[in-house]
Amino acid sequence: MTSVDEPARPGGRNRDAARTKAEILDVATQEFARAGFDGARVDEIAARTSTTKRMIYYYFGGKEHLFTAVLERAYGAIRQAVQELDVEELDPVAAVRRLAEALFDHHEAHPDFIRLLNIENLHGAEHIAASEHLDAIGSPMVAVTGRVLAAGRTSGLFTADVDAVDLHALINSFCYFRVANRHTFGAVFGRDLAAAGRREHYRRMLGDMVIAYLTADRTRA
Repeated sequence: MTSVDEPARPGGRNRDAARTKAEILDVATQEFARAGFDGARVDEIAARTSTTKRMIYYYFGGKEHLFTAVLERAYGAIRQAVQELDVEELDPVAAVRRLAEALFDHHEAHPDFIRLLNIENLHGAEHIAASEHLDAIGSPMVAVTGRVLAAGRTSGLFTADVDAVDLHALINSFCYFRVANRHTFGAVFGRDLAAAGRREHYRRMLGDMVIAYLTADRTRA
């Protein structure tokens, strides 16, 4: 018998909640990235998931909450990727390079995430700022980076006066720009920053720049 609280799946069977929510988030990510927050339609998301608008509201509570859930999952994917690296087993220089390369790879593989960030920044970060999981979104990445920086300073390898948040911003600025500004940069300068033939060059360049900054000899006049 179908619960009076949970919407029923066509054919009279309840859908698996986790699978249904994941499917909705998959399609919602694509729709928000394509049309923006204002242009995205819950009806369209429902139609593409073979579910109903009522079911989406049941699981997520409305369009605003659905967009917040999309952002939370997108940030969570980065957090998981960083945590799975186990960089703290590496020497600090290798660990920083691995972190930079992981973010480079992730941003390249998830252009929808870049579009979502653009959209959310246009809205003043109002949706992600309202997340009940805000503390868990960035703190694990900052914690890992902070421990790597501390190990580098203790060993005498790192000399830069930079904290984990600053380093995260430094790395992400290049990774973000390369994806977000690919087309305009290419039109103006005639170079595709995401061209396959230059991928390893940019990936290595990012690591080299970050490590050079962290290890620069600041005793020179």
